[in-house]
Amino acid sequence: MKSTKEKQFEELVRQYKRTIYSVCYMFSRDNEEVNDLFQEILVRLWLGYDQFENRSSVNTWVYRIALNTAINCDKRAKRRPQTVPLSTDINPYDPQDTSLEQMHQLHTLIQQLDVMDRALVMLWLEGIGYDEIAAIMGISVANVGVKLHRIKVKLIQKSKSITQ
Repeated sequence: MKSTKEKQFEELVRQYKRTIYSVCYMFSRDNEEVNDLFQEILVRLWLGYDQFENRSSVNTWVYRIALNTAINCDKRAKRRPQTVPLSTDINPYDPQDTSLEQMHQLHTLIQQLDVMDRALVMLWLEGIGYDEIAAIMGISVANVGVKLHRIKVKLIQKSKSITQ
């Protein structure tokens, strides 16, 4: 029989599953990494569940845990030796669908940003307001705007260098 805490946690996961997966997709290169990161985030959420004191919204808390976990995993992955993944010769992007190709190009450009910039862009793309982004990232609202502007300039420069 499940405890009340377990039932509440399951509800939290159901409610914020999309949020967690958004973070996972932004910081992962393939489905295996997405699933591993998702599990790691769930473990961190569970371990921190009792310490959540409602000083911020649940959404902010979930994003903060998810992003910190993703950033830490990203740093650990960079310390590991590089491996070559096996290819299944399946391209999830239909070359005839230009919107999917543009999304793939944008994702590729975003993956080239450092982890903190990726986190900011991901939150912004999720439609999170500057106030909540600031709370999640632990920076000022003004700094959110400045950083996002600089990131947009970087992405535009990177996209121009690819098309030339």
